[in-house]
Parts: sequence; C-alpha cells; structure tokens
Amino acid sequence: MKALTPLLTAGALAAAAALAARRAPDDLRGEVAIVTGASRGLGLLLARELARQGCPLVICARDPAELDRAAAQLREAGADVTAVACDVTDEATPSRLVQAALERHGRLDIVISNAGIIQVGPVRAASPEHFETALDTMALAPARLALAALPVMRSQGHGRIVTIASVGGKLSVPHLLPYSTAKFAAVGFSEGLRAELGRGPVAVTTVVPGLMRTGSHLQARFTGQAGKEFTWFALGASLPLISMDAERAARQIIGAVRQRRAEVILTPAAQLISRIAGLAPGLTSDALHLVQRLALPAPAGAPTDPAQDSGEGTPGHALNPAVSRKAFDRLTALGRAAASRFNEKSQ
Repeated sequence: MKALTPLLTAGALAAAAALAARRAPDDLRGEVAIVTGASRGLGLLLARELARQGCPLVICARDPAELDRAAAQLREAGADVTAVACDVTDEATPSRLVQAALERHGRLDIVISNAGIIQVGPVRAASPEHFETALDTMALAPARLALAALPVMRSQGHGRIVTIASVGGKLSVPHLLPYSTAKFAAVGFSEGLRAELGRGPVAVTTVVPGLMRTGSHLQARFTGQAGKEFTWFALGASLPLISMDAERAARQIIGAVRQRRAEVILTPAAQLISRIAGLAPGLTSDALHLVQRLALPAPAGAPTDPAQDSGEGTPGHALNPAVSRKAFDRLTALGRAAASRFNEKSQ
C-alpha cells in the first residue's frame, strides 16, 4: 500500500489539474478591479482588458499627469475609471485604494499588483538602496494591498488577488539582481497565499511573464556602463523572438484570472527556463555566468552621463545606445512603437 501512495497522489494531482483546465472562464462583468502601475505599459493594457470585460476600474500611479492621461484614454474607450495618484510604497496607499473602490462601487472583486521598477546593471554598481526600492515596490506593496483587500473579499465571499511577477522571480539573472530579488519575494508571497486560500472564494493568481514589448526599456534605470546596459536590455525587450506582444500578454493574463488559475507563465521560453532552473540550478548558474562574461557589459566604467545619473541610475530615454543609432533603431522598432502606444515615452 505504501508503494501505491505516490502513484495515488500523482493521479489525484493530475485529475485536479484536468478539472481545473476544463473550468469555464468566469464572467467578470461588474467586478470592481484595482490595478496598480496602470498609467503605462502592461498595467495600462491590463486595465484596458478588464474594461473590455465590463469591470469598473480603480487605477493608480505615482505621476498625476501620466495617470490622468491614462484615465482619459480608458474613459474614451468607455471605461468607468477612478484614478488615485499615489505611491504604492506608502503604507497608507492600500487603504486608500480599497476605500476608493468601496466608496465608488460598494465592493472590491479584483486586485492586480502590477507596479514595478526595472534596475539594470552589475551588482558592483548596485547599492542596498536599489534592493530596498525594488523590494518596497514589487514585494511589500503587493503584500500590503492583498492584506488590505482580503477582509473585504472574504466578507463578500468572492475575490481575486493577482500578482504580476516575472520569470526573474523563477530564475535570477546577472545585471538584474534587485529586480529578481523582489520578484522572487513576490512569487513566494503569492504562491503561499494561494496555498492558504485554495481556489476560493478568494482566488490568487501568480503571473510570470518573460520580456514583453511594452517600451519599458525607456523607463528602466541603468547603472555601470549605462549605455551598454541599455543596449542589450532594449534589444531583448524589442526583438520578436525574445519578447512577447504585450497586448497578447494582457489578454492571456486576464484569461487566467477568469479561470482562477494558480499560475500563468506566458511564453514557452519562460516555461522552459523556469523548469530547467528548478531541475539543474548549478548548471543554470554556470550557463548564466558564461552569458554574462561573453555578452554583458563589464562592471568597470563610469555611467554614460554622470550629470544625469543619480543613485537610482539613468533612465533609458536619456541614454544613447552603444551601437550604431541606425542599426539600433531598426532592431528596436517594435519596442519603440510599443512605447508610443502604451504611454512609455517620456513626455
């Protein structure tokens, strides 16, 4: 009997997975949704997709002008939008957002923690503050918002909590250590919360995207040899075989939310990388170290423009590529087009 136990367990898990896969997607019409970091990029696209599903929205971002622009675009498309200018790292922000949803609509059904910051550069150019900023924004802020929303959702008997993590939360890569550190923490919180709550009435979904064409390379912050760091990251975030169309990503994410899925890994490459890293961590680390030595900029060197660089790094839109501008513009055409469409260009 003991020998059969692993087989019975595996069979039960397979049956549960099959039942989950056959679950009909929920109708989200009328469900009130909070989306953080919604003024541009993936956050804006998620808000658009939720609006198409008939969800009233509460959106937030730090920059009031950018937030107003996004809210106006969503309203032009017919969305019911409440915009709250705030910083997700402020401990008072979760209560403000939840209260805004309750005051306007009397309920809160969906929380999507999407706000993030991308810091690119070697660890020798990083400071403790880089890690603190990343953790505050992408790990602690989602946890605080989920904890603020959970009592409301439990009292309703319904809710969905969604954490936008990253393949960087499954596999930590060189020159993205603050980002990956925070995303690993976000994945841990989201997966643990799902394990506690199960499939409902409050469901938790962990989203694991790879690189997406949102134009985020223009808003990312770069340290070390900033121009060279910007070049490789911009190419990765723009080339079609490496990065994913962001609108398709948003549709898949909301589809997973409708199905109450535990996790969605958006691309086959990200799925493969996640599994290889889990099965062969030593080999994976060796391979990434080799990639760093062969392809990524050396740590030595001053920032491209010290006058522009702050402790946070230099934004991509302020940098010049380390290759021919003509060639760079051709190779990043899709990324630049996405930046224009999804409000990532500096105004």
